[in-house]
Amino acid sequence: MRLRRIHFALLVAALLAGCGSAPPQPSQPSGEPPGPPLPRDLARRADGRIASGWPIAVDERDGKARIARLISPGVKDRAGWAEDLYAAFSHLRIVHANETYCAAIAIIEQESDFQADPAVPGLPGIVRRELDRRAERYGVPKMLIAAALKTNSSTGRSYDQRIDALRTEKQLSELFDDMISELPLGRQLLADYNPVHTGGPMQVGVSFAEQHAQERRYPYPVPRALRDELFTRRGGVYFGSAMLLDYPAPYDDILYRLADYNAGRYSSRNAAFQAALARWSGRPLVPDGDLLRYQNGKPSEVPSQVELTLRWHATALQMSATEIRRDLLLEKAPEFGASALHARVFALAEKAAGRPLPRQMLPRIDLDSPKFERKLTTEGFARRVAQRHQACLARAAL
Repeated sequence: MRLRRIHFALLVAALLAGCGSAPPQPSQPSGEPPGPPLPRDLARRADGRIASGWPIAVDERDGKARIARLISPGVKDRAGWAEDLYAAFSHLRIVHANETYCAAIAIIEQESDFQADPAVPGLPGIVRRELDRRAERYGVPKMLIAAALKTNSSTGRSYDQRIDALRTEKQLSELFDDMISELPLGRQLLADYNPVHTGGPMQVGVSFAEQHAQERRYPYPVPRALRDELFTRRGGVYFGSAMLLDYPAPYDDILYRLADYNAGRYSSRNAAFQAALARWSGRPLVPDGDLLRYQNGKPSEVPSQVELTLRWHATALQMSATEIRRDLLLEKAPEFGASALHARVFALAEKAAGRPLPRQMLPRIDLDSPKFERKLTTEGFARRVAQRHQACLARAAL
């Protein structure tokens, strides 16, 4: 009898040991079967288990109801927001899951507090200072500018009246478009300039939206210009969800994806590369996630400090300046993480350090914008959104 008890105890211990060493299994609330797999950073749960998408059996009606429950109860028209989020995810083929929807919801909360076209303080002053600056730059008398602004615009109100009434980025964007096309000196003075570079409920960059629409057809009608779609709920949610979730983020924690949303895709990967390069080379480099200089959104021929440092160590890297440049041009793409330059810098840096170095790091960027009432950083942004993401997931558990 004693031998049987010992044998049973050993069997239980072996089973428990096996359970402890087995990899975490996908888990769903309420005993639901697991759905499609999630990216690594989104699948990681606080309790150590692995999250997955909603079961395939969840239909559109049920899906929208689930999204509405994830949104804070104080938000107006939760059903409408849920509908646009579900449509965006479906068009983009993003996995429907609490984790993915909560990521988008957290960004919307942080950027606009669920306002499709959020108000920005101080817009009239921003516009008038910009007009004065451009008048001085092009030698246009201020009296001529003042007279032009008193003329009526296509809306029936004068440009002065429209400037004084500015509250949102959409109004600002439309104002500049009208001034460029309608005022006699508009095209000369503003030269197709529009000060609105980001907009909508998720504060997506206009340049990102335009590039994304070239690569993948925008699923909704565009009455006027694509940039105007950013200021609609459906367009802002669509492009924001694409920016946040429609790329292979190489991370194991959502914090770095959220930092990428603020600083640009792959910035957290690139910041870790900069830190490794600085450690190995001994040259101080700010890990801001940009490996090249940029001018008008395109890589500049003027080498960055990162590129100069790499060229200085070209012999140790066994790469030419042309090869270094070739790989650096991949910095906004997933391929840079598998490039020869990335591999060789980390190999040399880890050999010198005597230990593995991180492949992800929060970029060090101070954010500066008239929209901000206090000093913000990319790290601060990412951590605030991560807290909102956790709060959203907590609502899912209710």
